Amino acid sequence: MSNNNHRSKNKIIFLDRDGVINEFPGNGKYVTRCRDFHFIPGSLEGIQLLTKSGYKIFVISNQAGVGKKIFSERKLNQITRKMLRGVKISGGRIKKVYYSIKRSNEGCQFRKPNIGSIRKALASMNKDLKAARGAYFIGDTESDIKTGRNAGCKTIFVLSGREDCLYMRRWDDIQPDFIFRDLRDAAKYILGLEDIKPISRRSKLAKVIINKKRRKVGINLHRRSTD
Repeated sequence: MSNNNHRSKNKIIFLDRDGVINEFPGNGKYVTRCRDFHFIPGSLEGIQLLTKSGYKIFVISNQAGVGKKIFSERKLNQITRKMLRGVKISGGRIKKVYYSIKRSNEGCQFRKPNIGSIRKALASMNKDLKAARGAYFIGDTESDIKTGRNAGCKTIFVLSGREDCLYMRRWDDIQPDFIFRDLRDAAKYILGLEDIKPISRRSKLAKVIINKKRRKVGINLHRRSTD
């Protein structure tokens, strides 16, 4: 066991959903049915480890497919129940899920990178935005990292989802605090359970992950995320 411990004083974790907890559905696509929701290997273990260590975990996700009438809010709720059931069976717990179903041009305060959902999550524990300074935001897109930064969280970028270290070249002037392969590695680093080290965006491991992922999901570098 590593002595390296990065536990947050407030023990709060904010997670994006697609690409962090479940497999990224593809460019311009959404998880529209329960049968299309598949946990990323290791994500359940990551949530379980954080839960056992006393972290309060919130999911914050843009799901504009509902606002675009691609799928219904009823379907979204069914998918959420499947996610929560899987997390519970594995020994983890998600305290609350916050979605924005609005499109990007609708000015929703809860749509990332706005921080309305973070404020709401903290208020549910009788905390204000100051508590976010000791929290982590874990995501797989520029929007996620911006959200965490806007709230004052420590930010973790995982390479299990839509964007990667090459795509980061297109980002605005913003960088995550840490980069990891996936949620499991991020959780182990936060808890100091193993000698897990952040990934350099120019490392050989980052390149291997990028090549493998691009072959699998066909990421388009010229298209920004529209979740």
